[in-house]
Amino acid sequence: MLPKELIKKIRRIEIRTNRLVNDVLGGEYHSVFKGRGMEFDEVREYQIGDDVRAIDWNVTARTGVPHVKRFVEERELTVILLVDASSSSQFGTTTAMKGEIAAEICALLAFSAIKNNDRVGLIIFTDKIELYVPPKKGKSHVLRLIRDMLYFKAGGKGTDLSGALQFLQRVQKRKAVVFLVSDFLTEEDTKKPLAIANQRHDVITITLTDPREVDLPPIGILEFEDAETGAEIVIDTSDPEVRRLFARYAQVEAEARSKTFRSLSIDTIGVDTGRDYVLPLINFFKRRAKEMSR
Repeated sequence: MLPKELIKKIRRIEIRTNRLVNDVLGGEYHSVFKGRGMEFDEVREYQIGDDVRAIDWNVTARTGVPHVKRFVEERELTVILLVDASSSSQFGTTTAMKGEIAAEICALLAFSAIKNNDRVGLIIFTDKIELYVPPKKGKSHVLRLIRDMLYFKAGGKGTDLSGALQFLQRVQKRKAVVFLVSDFLTEEDTKKPLAIANQRHDVITITLTDPREVDLPPIGILEFEDAETGAEIVIDTSDPEVRRLFARYAQVEAEARSKTFRSLSIDTIGVDTGRDYVLPLINFFKRRAKEMSR
């Protein structure tokens, strides 16, 4: 049985995300993702006015009568939420941990998907695959995904993004819209696995950043421990040069990450956990819609 506090939290997320879907994101989601693909429907005899490029030469040769392939707009999409649950996701210095904000963002995307009759699946990973929920439709399914993201206790601590993307390729053979939610605090080279995944799927990264990961306050001597590796370091935050170098390192890492995404033509959404995540999502949908209209 779920704890009462968790049930309240799930209900609170459901109410908030449903309102946002109905008032803000529902139409944006539909305009960006629906109608982007075509699927095979049938083969029928050629009719005057048909595009000759659609002729099915195998059927035409077999029957002696010209036939064409008919395609229709995809009736549904599959959305995969690929969520990083490594130990660094349990860090937060504002209103919530990064993992909790990730769950809210995923809930918003999932409710947008089912409102448009799409299927939603979930992959939670650390340095291993922690949980896989195959794509399905329906509100009860989405509520189960939210529960899993909030209640699930990961066994691993580190981050194996490459392994997660390889697992995605194995379980999701058909094209999907993949929202990869992570803080991307990893030393691994993820460019190649991201490129391979983006060839088959529409990969969109959502990068979660806590304000204290880019800007240190001057509060004296602090001892830091890497949540994933256990490595410890002591620094003097009252030293302006230390704070400058810390901010510069975070900036360089962010710029390198953005450069990788751009080189692979992967759209990314940056979320500062100290601010409302809705505006970055809206801006992404508007940007996508504008690009599609060109």
